[in-house]
Amino acid sequence: MMTILHSADFFADGDFPITIEPRAPQDAFPEHHHDFHEIVLVEQGAGIHVFNGQPQSLCGGCVCFVRDHDRHLYEQTENLYLTNVLYRSPDAFRFLNGLQDLLPQEQDGRYPSHWRIGNRVMSQACQLVAQMTPLTLSYSLEKQAQQELLFLQLLLLLRQGRHDEQSSDQEARLHRLLDWLNDHYSEEIDWEALADRFSLSLRTLHRQMKQQTGITPQRYLNRLRLLQARHLLRHSEARITDIAFQCGFGDSNHFSTLFKREFGCAPRAERQHML
Repeated sequence: MMTILHSADFFADGDFPITIEPRAPQDAFPEHHHDFHEIVLVEQGAGIHVFNGQPQSLCGGCVCFVRDHDRHLYEQTENLYLTNVLYRSPDAFRFLNGLQDLLPQEQDGRYPSHWRIGNRVMSQACQLVAQMTPLTLSYSLEKQAQQELLFLQLLLLLRQGRHDEQSSDQEARLHRLLDWLNDHYSEEIDWEALADRFSLSLRTLHRQMKQQTGITPQRYLNRLRLLQARHLLRHSEARITDIAFQCGFGDSNHFSTLFKREFGCAPRAERQHML
């Protein structure tokens, strides 16, 4: 049975529409949904976010937007530091209207739930959240108005930070590279050519990817491939060998070795576990 988290267990008495839940680090937790919404700021570390059944690789600088009907869980969270900004709903604010327009918009059935922002914007976002936190200690109309204003500033900052990803600075180029890998992980990757494609030196690519994700570029690529392979093992009837090739592995034995190292069991055992 799916775990359901209820707003009554998280939100203080009174009319505050927002509460803050830091996770330092985030504990492993079973798949769940809640009767509130949340914005997840990934401050540092790396892990896996399984969002509506689809695995996403998380690292510092990621922002996740979770609606009340979304199912999700975190895995491999040993060094994943998050701050969760919980809010009752986009319509629960007393002094603000139209917040929905500042949140990610679903188009053609696709919901852009995961954004990337730079270190500077993440630092500014965490400062805004830190200002919200003490306001909930006691209720007043003025404190609620102040909290809602800070939330509006946070949404504007996150949108601006996402648009800043179009800039040409080194951090933005790395983030575009990571987004490209999320879409092209199954292809044969030439790291030198990829570095050149995003105007980075190979040395800078290795250093910054390790700093951003906590693991080497090749291991990050393997993780993307393995996450998709595990998803297919669980939700398709394709042969294990075919899944390995489909996800970018040229050798099924090597795939099995990496899969067991990453998830603690062989691909065949993973599939049998789901039966």
